[in-house]
Amino acid sequence: MSKNQFAQRVLVLVTLSLVAFGLVMVYSATSAAAAIGNGDPMTYLKRQGIYAALGIALMLAASRFDNRRLRLLAPPLVLGSLALCAVVLVLGPEINGARRWLYFGPASFQPSELAKLSLLLFAAMYLARKGAPRTLGELWRPIGLLTCAFSGLILLQPDLGTTISLILMLAGMLVVAGVPGRTLVAAGGIAVTVGLAAIWVEPYRRARVLSFLDPWQDAQGAGFQNVQAIIGMGSGGLTGEGLGHGIQKINYLPEAHTDMIFAIIGEELGLVGTTAVIAAFGAFAFAGFAVALRCRNPFGKLVAAGVTSLVCGQAAVNLAAVMGIAPLTGIPLPFVSYGGSSLVILLGAVGIVLNIAADERAPEKRSARRPALSDRRRRNGGSRPALARGGGSPARARGGGDVRRVAGSRRG
Repeated sequence: MSKNQFAQRVLVLVTLSLVAFGLVMVYSATSAAAAIGNGDPMTYLKRQGIYAALGIALMLAASRFDNRRLRLLAPPLVLGSLALCAVVLVLGPEINGARRWLYFGPASFQPSELAKLSLLLFAAMYLARKGAPRTLGELWRPIGLLTCAFSGLILLQPDLGTTISLILMLAGMLVVAGVPGRTLVAAGGIAVTVGLAAIWVEPYRRARVLSFLDPWQDAQGAGFQNVQAIIGMGSGGLTGEGLGHGIQKINYLPEAHTDMIFAIIGEELGLVGTTAVIAAFGAFAFAGFAVALRCRNPFGKLVAAGVTSLVCGQAAVNLAAVMGIAPLTGIPLPFVSYGGSSLVILLGAVGIVLNIAADERAPEKRSARRPALSDRRRRNGGSRPALARGGGSPARARGGGDVRRVAGSRRG
């Protein structure tokens, strides 16, 4: 088994395991509230199951689609994503003070999730063609400008968490592309400064940061979600209260099935369950970056690095926020949290990485066949250049030798 084949199998196993585990935890976190609300405890499970099926179908299709052709899709995807991110600000319904979703009958779609994939493909296409930018000026045009356009539209929704995901994804791609460290540090300093300004101008974001520093100071107000997450994580102990037996999800922990689902995992499955989840994302990072580092196609290398950075960076921010070591940002846990747009887009992105891994195995198979072909040629009478110098085919050369030997015997 080749290294790429091993990485490919790890990606498939980890991704499908997290999706299946997410379905179980979504049901555990929502069954009581759904039963009280509409009498059907499986409401959220059914919806997430449909999105999971669509995402897996997209993953299978993407794994068979030539990843090199994605270059052609990058520009129209960028234009479409920018348009949708603008449209949602006007036509999207306001939910909890935010306009992030477009509704098409019973289905909903979050344009910012498509924006992640669009920026990823465009940045990979540009970096593969132009090479790594050496200065801030080169980085600004057009990657920095496009990132600012997406970030500005997403911040207006408002959605700081998705903006952070975009920056982390792009940072991973720039590192793999070989951007100089001083340029990365300067760009990172600008991004952090803009992010702090975005936090400070919005009172609710400022309250989140201040409550993170001391959530117990306002445990019934701004720090309520932090405190309830910490209580849930701490009450699980080593093995947890048991699957479905947690109480934090029942009118205690807000957004228990989306941003805070890791706290439910900690309460019901304990340290064992949370460690397994962290290990799964660690395995995903190992396999994804292994595919990126072994890929000889610059576009495929950058796409694999971007997808891996997006999934694992988003997971790291979510886990840190739930465990109380980072401010809450509203980032869901990939493949596990409830949310259709995120699940479908991320599964499709994993399919692209699987295609890149499979594509890199083809040269290994061809190179393995070449030595065997050379051995057969040597066994059949030598190499072609020697025959060319002797003139004629092997049969003619052997025939000529026999004729000369017969003629010599007659002369003797």
